[in-house]
Amino acid sequence: MISGYEQNGSAKEAIELFDHMRESGIEPDSTTFVGVLAACAQSGALSLGSWVHEYVMDNGFDLNVVLGTSLINMYARCGNVSKSREVFDSMRERNVIAWTAMISAYATNGYGNQAVELFEQMQLRGPWPNKITFVAVLSACAHAGLVDVGRHAFASMKKEYDVEPGLEHYVCMVDMLGRAGFLDEAYEFIEKEIPMEPPPAVWTAMLGACKMHKNFDLGVSVAEHLLDSEPDNPGHYVMLSNIYALAGRSDRVQRVRNMMIQRGLKKQVGYSIIEVDGKTYMFSMGDKSHPETNIIYEYLDELMLRCTQAGYVPLADSLMHELEGEEREYALRFHSEKLAVAFGLLKTSHGMTITVVKNLRMCEDCHLAFKYISVVANREIVVRDKLRFHHFKDGSCSCLEFW
Repeated sequence: MISGYEQNGSAKEAIELFDHMRESGIEPDSTTFVGVLAACAQSGALSLGSWVHEYVMDNGFDLNVVLGTSLINMYARCGNVSKSREVFDSMRERNVIAWTAMISAYATNGYGNQAVELFEQMQLRGPWPNKITFVAVLSACAHAGLVDVGRHAFASMKKEYDVEPGLEHYVCMVDMLGRAGFLDEAYEFIEKEIPMEPPPAVWTAMLGACKMHKNFDLGVSVAEHLLDSEPDNPGHYVMLSNIYALAGRSDRVQRVRNMMIQRGLKKQVGYSIIEVDGKTYMFSMGDKSHPETNIIYEYLDELMLRCTQAGYVPLADSLMHELEGEEREYALRFHSEKLAVAFGLLKTSHGMTITVVKNLRMCEDCHLAFKYISVVANREIVVRDKLRFHHFKDGSCSCLEFW
């Protein structure tokens, strides 16, 4: 039941059932812990995941490949890569899944060079890499700007390891080239290298690159490919609307909004989760449901004022362009991840890392704001969004802007 809940995206219910199991006096085994650790990874419940790790070690459980890999994934998905590596190094047996999990842990947390170094060790003394290993390596290269390394890894797949490139590998290559600013090469790769009709994920990666590098003409063309392939995905309309707005085409912005209304599509609601003292708290944009709402909002106002004094200027383009002036700045200020970070700073002791899990991609304004907050609050802030981790410390982010 615990695994069933976790595999269907119901991590909270999985953890609640595990708590009930413990209260009932039933002893968990390795299989139980694999399901629980996956639920912890999904929800960012680091305290419970760490408790499981301690329980496993204190009670003489065999840290086999399955349990060890589950711990690696849990720590990685909770933003603690050093603990992932600790588990990896302590495993007596490490198969291709364990190696790939550790490479992926580095990749999603922004440590591209470490991911590549571990892959090189795997090539020398580890198991034969598989197609998922190459997804992890190419993703690491994309998120760290390691374009030449990524090109070489992609070329070696078929030539050296007899691994046929699949959809995920093509998406990673487009993503890598696009993030690094090689938009023409990325577009040419789509047209010449991908043997099938380019799926939505390819166009999504390309569109993100166009937005990042402000190539709005190409972005509009790419967005229209996306709408053709997935006409009922509201996220594509939001991206197209933003591209039009950034290009100064307000008439097209309204047209896209009307298309969404006609199709009955709504932008997905964003939320952020933070764990404090073993309890999880959820925030959404402008959320006022928390009993300490006034205190949180006042503290966030004060925090953003200190950031402004340090040089922060809100990026109003981060918001879908239906608001004006002060309204837009207000909406940006109270994004769910900012509320969660403010709450974390209020409720944890100085020096503790703040870790937030967001269900959507973090906006550019929050990304910028957290750089400043990491300085004015003198805290490390870790944000896991739908794509990757961002570790903010001393005014910089681990993503090195390749996000």
